[in-house]
Amino acid sequence: MEKIPITKAGFEKLKKDIEIIKNVSIPENVRDIEVARAHGDISENAEYSAAKERQSFLYGKKQDLENQLALANVIDIKGMSTDKVVFGCYVSLEDVDSGEKIKYQLLGPYESDISQNKISVTSPIGKALIGKRIGSEISVKTPGGTRNFELTDIAIEEE
Repeated sequence: MEKIPITKAGFEKLKKDIEIIKNVSIPENVRDIEVARAHGDISENAEYSAAKERQSFLYGKKQDLENQLALANVIDIKGMSTDKVVFGCYVSLEDVDSGEKIKYQLLGPYESDISQNKISVTSPIGKALIGKRIGSEISVKTPGGTRNFELTDIAIEEE
């Protein structure tokens, strides 16, 4: 399997999420199942059904997180050069057509969150940005049509 890039902070968050599921969520769920089972006939017990469904979800989530951890390739972004766009850096873009300015951080798929302007290096914009230098024009095909950007800044830490 192909390794997935992740920051050290993202890797630590994955480990923490697994620990919470193992040490908090699953034990709570086991208690919920025991309590629901004590109410009697489990064939018509909605509490029991919900707890068993939650159990299935938690074990699936735990396995998914463990798989992500196994595929993670931790990349240290401290001290990286800012002469071109690389994993982990912050990029400032200006939409050539509208003049809109936006700042993104390029991360791996496990850490991307568009609501926080964290995009994946595997996204269309992320792929178009990798390796580019300040002043480069980037053309990206999006579902809404082609968008043109100018790369105005590259930084390793958020300003």
